[in-house]
Amino acid sequence: MKADVLLGLQWGDEGKGKIVDVLAERYDVIARFQGGPNAGHSLEFNNIKHVLHTIPSGIFREGVVNLIGNGVVIDPVIFAEEVGKLKAMGVHPEKTLYISKKAHLILPTHRILDAASEAAKGKTKIGSTLKGIGPTYMDKTGRNGLRVGDIISPNFRKKYDALTNKHKEIIKQYNFEFNTSDYEAKWLEGVDVLKSMMLVDSEYEVNSLLDQGKSVLAEGAQGSLLDIDFGSYPFVTSSNTVCAGACTGLGLAPNKLGEVFGIVKAYCTRVGSGPFPTELEDETGERLRKIGFEFGATTGRPRRCGWLDLVALKYAIMLNGVTQLILTKADVLDSFETIKIAVAYKVNGKETQRLPYDIEEPIEPIYRDFKGWNTPIVDLRKESELPTELMEYIRFIETETGVPVTIVSVGPNRVATISR
Repeated sequence: MKADVLLGLQWGDEGKGKIVDVLAERYDVIARFQGGPNAGHSLEFNNIKHVLHTIPSGIFREGVVNLIGNGVVIDPVIFAEEVGKLKAMGVHPEKTLYISKKAHLILPTHRILDAASEAAKGKTKIGSTLKGIGPTYMDKTGRNGLRVGDIISPNFRKKYDALTNKHKEIIKQYNFEFNTSDYEAKWLEGVDVLKSMMLVDSEYEVNSLLDQGKSVLAEGAQGSLLDIDFGSYPFVTSSNTVCAGACTGLGLAPNKLGEVFGIVKAYCTRVGSGPFPTELEDETGERLRKIGFEFGATTGRPRRCGWLDLVALKYAIMLNGVTQLILTKADVLDSFETIKIAVAYKVNGKETQRLPYDIEEPIEPIYRDFKGWNTPIVDLRKESELPTELMEYIRFIETETGVPVTIVSVGPNRVATISR
């Protein structure tokens, strides 16, 4: 068996949570491979909206194994809160959730470091979610980190105190006021919740499951254009959000990967700072935000909105080896007379279909116009029912990218999904 991969192809918020929930019934295992609680995967079923930050989106599917891989960073406080909400709904994560011992822990002082660093940047800040993600990955690569497996070590408190004291010395240099005592108490309680879970050597676990013939779906967080290596640096996240991250974040060899599902919103959004060539800072952009309810699931911040960007999409498809596209939030465009897609850029007077290295260069999108369908599609359930204009929009994307659109999401609910 090979593991399939599902990831976002834009700047995050593509609707990965819903799609994983829809696909989960086809898989035995759902495995998160990178990111941390800066993720906000929204799922909606039975008229209730659920937001997951750390736990994989297959947790609501009975009999599905959920795995948090070594590439994920975990805040015990946020994790414990998630577990509490799930248990209140009758879902018991301790029965189906595996957590890698090699996943790194976000300490209370990591959050302070994040806030202090962002405040020091002033106008050049990157738009961090202030969850301590970046500093945690810095400690990981700096070989200073604290891992989940350390919480069952007799030297755990000694390791925790040593790293915390090191952080406090760094924070002093920022002249940043802080108090971690309250959060630290909750953090230690969260560690106890982690101890009650199944802590495993996840690289052995996931490969063993594949060898047993189990089907695995690797779930990514954020989006490809936020990748630490290939995103719009420095306005990126701190992990590898592209398909290769599934290998390092789960311990899978490249030849163990199968289908690559790329999630793309029918338009574009972005949270925080950074380049956004097709951004609409006008009434149309505001209209997209209101209709699509484009506010961060984790931060609540309003998302910047714009038209679909084929230049960026083709780049993400290339990096990930996408085999199937999944189009989400098509229903948000129901009432637009004209819909645009950026098919190229003009940079320094020259037309190009490549993302420029220098993100500070002014980019002028070159658009192609499409006629809107001007009819609600949220209750449609068959491809044959979709408006002609929407099908033309979809076929253009398929022709330009060379990748089939196999699923179209026409609403937030689990059932508002059309397979092609």
